[in-house]
Amino acid sequence: MQVVSTVWYRTYYWFMLSISLLYAGASIYISYFHHLPATQSAYALTTTALAIASLQIVYSVLFYWVIQKKSWPIATLIASMLFGVLLIYCLHDSSSITGQWIAMILWFCMMAFNGLYGLEILIGSFFISLIYVSLDYNFAFKQISHQSIELIIGSAVIAFGTYLIWKRESISSRSKQLSLLSGMLQTKQEQSEIIIQSIADGVMVYDTTGKINLINTAAAALVEWTVKDSLGIDIHSVVKFTQEDGKPLDNKIDMFSFVLNEKRSFAQTLLLVGRENKQTIVSLIISPIIVQGKTTVAGAVAVIRDVTQQHQAEKQRADFISTASHEMRTPVAAIEGYLALALNEKVSSIDSKARDYLEKAHESTEHLGKLFQDLLTSAKAEDGRLSNHPTVVELGGFLEQLADSLRFTAQKKQLALEFLFGSNNVVDASHQVGGNRVVRPLYYVYADPERLSEVITNLFDNAVKYTDQGKISIGLTGDKNVVQFYIRDTGAGIPADDIPHLFQKFYRVDSSATRTISGTGLGLFICQKIIELYNGHIWVESKLKTGSTFYINLPRLSDEKAVKLKNTEAVKVTLPSIASLASP
Repeated sequence: MQVVSTVWYRTYYWFMLSISLLYAGASIYISYFHHLPATQSAYALTTTALAIASLQIVYSVLFYWVIQKKSWPIATLIASMLFGVLLIYCLHDSSSITGQWIAMILWFCMMAFNGLYGLEILIGSFFISLIYVSLDYNFAFKQISHQSIELIIGSAVIAFGTYLIWKRESISSRSKQLSLLSGMLQTKQEQSEIIIQSIADGVMVYDTTGKINLINTAAAALVEWTVKDSLGIDIHSVVKFTQEDGKPLDNKIDMFSFVLNEKRSFAQTLLLVGRENKQTIVSLIISPIIVQGKTTVAGAVAVIRDVTQQHQAEKQRADFISTASHEMRTPVAAIEGYLALALNEKVSSIDSKARDYLEKAHESTEHLGKLFQDLLTSAKAEDGRLSNHPTVVELGGFLEQLADSLRFTAQKKQLALEFLFGSNNVVDASHQVGGNRVVRPLYYVYADPERLSEVITNLFDNAVKYTDQGKISIGLTGDKNVVQFYIRDTGAGIPADDIPHLFQKFYRVDSSATRTISGTGLGLFICQKIIELYNGHIWVESKLKTGSTFYINLPRLSDEKAVKLKNTEAVKVTLPSIASLASP
């Protein structure tokens, strides 16, 4: 079928229906009011014509529009066949030249219409003309008159001519559209604008002064500005962000200026507040535009994606995990308690073989309990429900005390443990700490000591698990803005392909060295979430057969600010105590 506008189908429909109604009305008038016999009808206006026209009318009114919903061509083909039968009868039975000419003209109009719709309808209708000629001469083709031959040739010329002309026009129209499109894409700038406007995600381009130079319709809809109004406006006035929970962002962090100044990308999930206060959870990625071959930043591109549905789905999943983990911890803890009682020699007496089974069951139950605890912690970390009580922490003393409790874990595998302060001062931490001390700077951070302890313990345990011999190093250094500490091992190392995925949920390195070591695959994910609570950053560097180093950067507090915060905390603790003493 050729591609034809529905206007042409409707036009042909009304043409056939109008002629059929005219023939039916005239046949009723002649047959029932003038009572003329069929042989005396000059225009074949008889009861037979009435029956054929009525069949065409019934189909057009009752069935045509039902069939066309599935296929316009099929509905038109059936109507054309019925209409062709009516015209054949008129050509065959008209007793006057005028009646035959009227029927022939209508026949040629029908064939012209059929030529529009493709070979299928055209051939079907043309086949009817052959039937007419065959019936007219009782299949005695040798006696065919010149008039009948002219009818066949004329029908073929008109029908196929219309078909070829329409097809040529369709090809020409498509060529013009392609030429128009190629003309629209003559310049790179026009190409870029058309492509950007076609992107479903919001895209904004702003220059080094913060003025918006380009914004697509998707971005305009998210910020509830029009494209015209937002061009040339400072991006800070158009785009308003808060944290996912609706809390204001840190005023010191300007992501738009950060990308321009630091010449590196920024990515975060935030809450976008539109001009009309519409709130949308979005994934924001801002990348600098660096002039090719130069180091100059010409601006930046901000891509905003609506992730509200994904965020809701993740929240529902996290709620389910949180609820399930919480409910399952109680029976697992009970099983673990009963197994511990069974293994206690003062409570029960069991043989060595049964004890071996119970010990394995107890280990598995402990592992299951840890999995549920990690699932619960990860769910809380994702939706912001993780308990957090930050305070001023001096990391040097904090790490030293923590190492005192961790050194026994290293000693079980005969691994050395050392501290590295700054770049040169090394303290052996394999034995009791506290004898020889070195002078070192004070590194203050604002964080929850319990959460920091959880992170360091997790990283330290991993280092011990995957290190068979050598040492574990805990390092601490920093500058006036950042405190950095790290945990380094001399283990098997991590393949380069696995490093980008280490902090994903449930991801574990699949190698012969890790298959025999139990784990939940959630530890590093939880560590990352905890460090992000304090605007920190965690990453890993590793080489196979050499070892791995996990680095953590946290914002450093100056001595003055640390003292001020400590005094504030002391006041908060003292005031409730005084109030309790004063109460009766």
